[in-house]
Amino acid sequence: MISRAEVCVMACAELFRDAGEILVSPMTTVASVGARLARLTFSPDILLTDGEAQLLADTPALGASGAIEGWMPFGRVFETLAWGRRHVVMGANQIDRYGNQNISALGPLQHPTRQMFGVRGAPGNTINHATSYWVGNHSPRVFCDAVDVVSGIGYDKIDPGNPAFRFVNVYRVVTNLGVFDFGGPDHTMRALSLHPGVHADDVRQATSFEVHGLSDADETRPPTEDDLRLIREVIDPKSLRDKEVRL
Repeated sequence: MISRAEVCVMACAELFRDAGEILVSPMTTVASVGARLARLTFSPDILLTDGEAQLLADTPALGASGAIEGWMPFGRVFETLAWGRRHVVMGANQIDRYGNQNISALGPLQHPTRQMFGVRGAPGNTINHATSYWVGNHSPRVFCDAVDVVSGIGYDKIDPGNPAFRFVNVYRVVTNLGVFDFGGPDHTMRALSLHPGVHADDVRQATSFEVHGLSDADETRPPTEDDLRLIREVIDPKSLRDKEVRL
């Protein structure tokens, strides 16, 4: 039986199909399993780090050490970021219909009720290269009408007259319910696929705004037998992926 987490891993892997030689920076467990699956199957040229400052020559299991093929300190990450040859998958405490993301704080800006990470690298990521989001619990609290703090910019923040915004690419949002992009009217969120067993009404009830394309969304492609072998035996034998997915 294929688990929901394994479907989500497959959806995250598909983020990097035909990516070529780029640096992939998955910031969550499910996205990390997906990136490693992509590297072992259809995107062998993507670069992955050990999460600190070294490029991995092979593709070890989560938490395992592997051969090192290069040095990737923060300075080089920032150079690659500005060059655009990078795809980051971040988490999100809030996302709105235009793809604005919040990982900084909840509540009024001057008097937040919850302090989180701060904006971190989200502004630089979203203005320079492809940025996707992984959300393991698709809910109205996360998918809200308006984020309390804009950490990663969405499409309504773009100034079309300013060339600095020309590389904004909020590519995909993968959740425990489906896969989404911002191809709806005025770059609003649109459903591309729903995971097996998920219905359009499930997404409607879990989202504070209208999601376009729900009636036309495909079913998310499940992993093949070989994909499952890699996920279960090679990449994530401890099943850490299950801890991030709300059923």
